[in-house]
Amino acid sequence: MDLVVSALSHAYGDLPVLDGIDLTVASGETVALIGPSGCGKSTLLGLMGGLLSVGRGQISTRGALPAGTLNPLTYVFQDFALLPWRTVEGNVALALEHHAMDGAERRRRVADALALTGLVDFAGAFPKQLSGGMRQRVGIARALVVKPAILLLDEPLSALDAQTRELLMEDLLAIWARERTTAVYVTHNLAEAIRLADRVVVLSRRPGRIKAVVDIDIPRDRRTSSEAAARIGGLQDELWSLIKSEARVADREMVHG
Repeated sequence: MDLVVSALSHAYGDLPVLDGIDLTVASGETVALIGPSGCGKSTLLGLMGGLLSVGRGQISTRGALPAGTLNPLTYVFQDFALLPWRTVEGNVALALEHHAMDGAERRRRVADALALTGLVDFAGAFPKQLSGGMRQRVGIARALVVKPAILLLDEPLSALDAQTRELLMEDLLAIWARERTTAVYVTHNLAEAIRLADRVVVLSRRPGRIKAVVDIDIPRDRRTSSEAAARIGGLQDELWSLIKSEARVADREMVHG
């Protein structure tokens, strides 16, 4: 299923945040959103997922839902948002509780999501017993248990250390390859965007407009190879050159504002 954004603009009161966004995310594609702080990346994601009401423009989907989809769009946030009194299994099952299904189907879906995210051995653990990376895996499993057509991720790895982030990126890529997931991924991390995305959409300083769309023309399974290092470095330089000056202005605004 495709996600189509047409002539989308948004403001918070008198403050314009997004202006004239046109973007199509094709079925099976991962699109990363980057840009200077305050450019509207998370707002755009919130509009896509229905957390915010669309004022001007339109957001729609195109095509049939994949088989077994319960929620067309599902979020993964930076904050794991796990219920501390529920086990891993219970937190994942939470996403199914407002859907009508029998116990066997619920257990099967939860088991599949735990297996997909490497959490089978931790099903009975509580969040306080888990590392940050494992907690985020629970958040990802909870999103996947409804078999979403489109996954919306708002800086899901930014609170993790570098090694854990690397491991989770590998996990995400394996999951997306198996599930043919369509995803929109917000990040400040340029290397992360290049590693995960098919295309990187660069937003301008507020009000956010699409400044550039950069294709990542290296197969995902080769992006960590030594042969691809020069091309990866060039892509990172290209992305940084697109946002550097505006990121500096945004940083000054945050410091003095």
